[in-house]
Amino acid sequence: MKKRLSILFATLAAACVMGAGVAHAQSAVLDRVKSSGVLRVGVKTDYRPFGFLDPSGKIVGMEPDLAADIAKQLGVRLELVPVQTANRIEFLQQGRTDLMIATMSVNEQRRKVIGVIEPYYYAGGTALLVRKNAGIEKWEDLEGKPVCGTQGAYYNRNVAQKYGVKIVAFPGNVEAQNALLTGSCIGFVQDSTLLASILASGESQWADFEMPLPIEDMALWAIAVPLAERDQAYGDFIRKVVTEWHHSGLLISLESKWGLPPSDFLKEEQAKAKAQ
Repeated sequence: MKKRLSILFATLAAACVMGAGVAHAQSAVLDRVKSSGVLRVGVKTDYRPFGFLDPSGKIVGMEPDLAADIAKQLGVRLELVPVQTANRIEFLQQGRTDLMIATMSVNEQRRKVIGVIEPYYYAGGTALLVRKNAGIEKWEDLEGKPVCGTQGAYYNRNVAQKYGVKIVAFPGNVEAQNALLTGSCIGFVQDSTLLASILASGESQWADFEMPLPIEDMALWAIAVPLAERDQAYGDFIRKVVTEWHHSGLLISLESKWGLPPSDFLKEEQAKAKAQ
């Protein structure tokens, strides 16, 4: 009898271990995406060239291209969901998107609420766009002055605390840029990649603007999945995809396609991927 009970307990224990392994491999989001045939990805529409609207109103850019590659690998249709800095995390938490590729920098607070995917796919830092005659030669010159920003961006708190800047936060980048052009703010604080692309656009309205200050606080950008999916099959799949982007040079190719200057970050990440 004791022998039979021992065998029974051993069998149950083995079944529990196997069951735990299966549970770990499962993914509610991945199952839903495959069953519906649609991958919903949150992307920016006001952050050229990472995500913006073309003249026809279509969402285009480097990040929509990345989203399209993921959907292709899953064999499903891509649905791009417009998000802003202030709501991109909320959309992912609420299940309104399955994935977020929306110029999101990484910090510990965000790691606690969404599934940050490594390796990271891009990087940028804090920069300032001002008129050439603004007389701003160092960050300290901004003390007490109104500076446009976007709601939810980490740059706002950093420059406000370090330099005494008065941040005037707007829902999106377009509103902040318009406020800068109309003189509501002395400058626009944002990611260096966005501001560089604005200046490189050749649009006449930006001819009198510049980025005179050194870039600060370089930050890594990550794709995100729902927190519960980070260590499940879905998170594992996205990790493998991003790793292959670095290995194949796709990210470097898209950087060139969308007119971004070559970044040391992507070069270093490609070297790491190939060395593994």
